[in-house]
Amino acid sequence: MTRTSYYTASTLDGFIATDDHSLDWLLSRDIDQSGPMNYDDFRARLGAGAMGASTYEWIIDHENGAWSYTLPMWVFTHRNLTAPAGADVRFTSAPVPEVHAEMVEAAAGKDIWVVGGGDLVGQFHDHGLLDEVMVQYAPVTVGSGKPLLPRHVELELREVARNREFACARYDVKR
Repeated sequence: MTRTSYYTASTLDGFIATDDHSLDWLLSRDIDQSGPMNYDDFRARLGAGAMGASTYEWIIDHENGAWSYTLPMWVFTHRNLTAPAGADVRFTSAPVPEVHAEMVEAAAGKDIWVVGGGDLVGQFHDHGLLDEVMVQYAPVTVGSGKPLLPRHVELELREVARNREFACARYDVKR
């Protein structure tokens, strides 16, 4: 069964990026790439993904136009954006439930990753389409920024682990 997951890192005070979209607080941290709740193991479960336009633009800007995702990725936007050559990027402003149905079909039994940001994840939740939240909490606070999840979401803790500097938690969304 396809599950829709939000996998991300957060500061202790609940932000996924600073006000100016910086991830410097995250990129300087020590994490074991094959440790508990690591990205590669999570990535192996995935068949499709979704992200917001700001996340997409951050990736394009900080990776010098390179695109490392091999799965089909829907980018929710009202902006006029272009995809890197050869990338399976699908720009959309369609309603989340309509796009989610397309994603489930493309995922072919694998899971779906809502990359970010928090508001887009909230929209999936609002339509009952979010199943799981996985967060790697970094030992830092930034005071303000882009919130982890700017909605009221009820979660049930399923797993907790330590991965070097990170406290990792996996939650199921309560229905």
